[in-house]
Parts: sequence; C-alpha cells; structure tokens
Amino acid sequence: MTGRIEPGTAAVTGATGFLGSRLCERLLEEGWTVRGLSRPSSDRGDLSDVDWFVGDIFDGETLRELVDGADAVFHLAGVGLWSAGPETVWAVNRDGTERVLEACRDGDVGRVVFTSTAGTRRPQGDDVFADETDVAEPIGAYQASKAEAAALVDRYADADGDAVTVHPTSIFGPGDEAFTAQLLSMGVDRTMPAHLPGGLSIVGVSDVVDGLLAAAGRGTSGDHYILGGENLTYDSAVSRIANAVDGSPARIRVPATAIHAAGPVAEVVDAVADRRVFPFDRDMARLATRRLFYSSKKASEELGYEYRPLEAHLPETMAWYRTAVR
Repeated sequence: MTGRIEPGTAAVTGATGFLGSRLCERLLEEGWTVRGLSRPSSDRGDLSDVDWFVGDIFDGETLRELVDGADAVFHLAGVGLWSAGPETVWAVNRDGTERVLEACRDGDVGRVVFTSTAGTRRPQGDDVFADETDVAEPIGAYQASKAEAAALVDRYADADGDAVTVHPTSIFGPGDEAFTAQLLSMGVDRTMPAHLPGGLSIVGVSDVVDGLLAAAGRGTSGDHYILGGENLTYDSAVSRIANAVDGSPARIRVPATAIHAAGPVAEVVDAVADRRVFPFDRDMARLATRRLFYSSKKASEELGYEYRPLEAHLPETMAWYRTAVR
C-alpha cells in the first residue's frame, strides 16, 4: 500500500482496544513514537513500548498532554451498546470526540484521523452498495453518536484544522470478542447451528490499520473514506469459514421475521428494566436482516487502500478463537 506518512509521534485514543492495540503495534513496528491513552484499569497487553497517558476521554489535562506535539492523532476511543447504555454511548462517542478536538485546538497537532463507522452510510433505494455520499438516518444511539462526532470533526477541519474521517465496515480479527467471535461461532461451533439473513462487508483488522495509516498520509482534510472488505451474505461468510476450517456444511438461516419479532420484545424488556438489556430495538433488528454492502472505491483510488479476502485472516483469527474463546 502506498501513501504512508513518515514515522513521527502518534497519539492514540482507544489504544487498548481491539483496533487501537493493533494500530499501536503497527506504528511501533514502523518506527513511530507512540503515546496511548489508557484508563487505570485497562489491560495494556504487550504494548510496553507505548508511552502511556493514564486517564480517560474526559480528562482535559491528560488529553492536552497526549496530543500536544503529535504529528498524527488517531482518535479511536468509543463504546457500543453491547458495553454500555445509550447515555454513556453518547457521552463517550460524541462528547469525548469534542474533548479530543478541544485538546487538539489547544496544542501543536498535526493530522487528526477519526474512526467512525460505516453504519452512518447505507445503500439507498435500489442501490446495492453504499459509498461515502450515502449518508443515512442513524439507527440507535451508537450510529447517532458517531454521526454527530463526525460532524464535529468536519467542523474542526473547516475551521483550519487538519482532519479526516474513516468508516470501517464490520472488522474481523483476533481479539474481538463481539462480532468476530460470533461470526466464527456460526461457522464452527456445533452449539450455534444458525446464522442471520442479510449480509455485510467484512474487513480484516490489519487491513483497517493499513487504511488508517493511509488516511493519515494521503487523505484530504475534511473528507471521509469507507474502509470496507468483501461484501458477503451471512450464508456465504459462514459457509466459507466452515469450509476453510473443517469442511463442514453451512448452517441453517434464521428467518428475517424471527429477527424482526425480537426487536419489540427487546424494547419492552428495556422499558421494564429501565435500562438497556438488549443492544437493539425494532429498527436495529430490521437493519440486521438487510444486505449492508459498501464500496471502498474512493479509499482505493485516493489512499491506495486494499483489502484481503476473509480466508486470509482466518489462520491467525482461528488460533486466537480456539485459545481465548472456545
């Protein structure tokens, strides 16, 4: 891949997370000085060469120290509905981004690379694929908070800041106990004999890291780039995983009507419990049954972005899954 920025000093929020830790590893390998934001309780793994700044996304003084003098600020910190309620999701994703940008305005900072989500884009009408122009009405607190955070980044760029936004699709790779573990279980776990209808764009975590570095080096300030992978139905993805791992047959498919019916039930349980028990509602349940396919043409043409097929990421990911999950 072309377009890499020359190594310098990088500041990374979300540095202990699934994507952030892989980004830190790559930056260190390429000769960067890496500063990482970490909460006191976070597991920092093997990233001993990272210069850790202990605090959280709302600690203004720590943020200013983290970003001041950085050639690139990679803002990855965020939280989803599997991990927190809507209020926390809004606070971390939108308000946290605002705090990071405030710290960047106050300091001597190079480019900001913000990691949003492809969920803020969606195929329109009869279109099969969505691109960066297909801005969609957000569904759920996660998408809505990420959309507002991206708008803050756009305003930062418009006001003479240097910032780009990337939109990864469904990230697959070792260390992800949410999407990756669930997808693998549908393919190889005999106690999980079914998969969802619909489809999605699956991208390897290492390819997203490539895209982040390319966005830092070649992205146009104020612009957005989808970092996608193969567009696959769940049926195809699960079958390919099963065949690649042990040659087993594909699983049965859960009817879309069953997924749709689960949405209202989740809403009732949430209302009774006065908190988010299930990380979806009826709108999100319907979204899960659609084919959410994406085009990475813009990132390919402008950043030199490339992605590899699902099977290329399976050996490393299955090794992790067998030791850490099963």
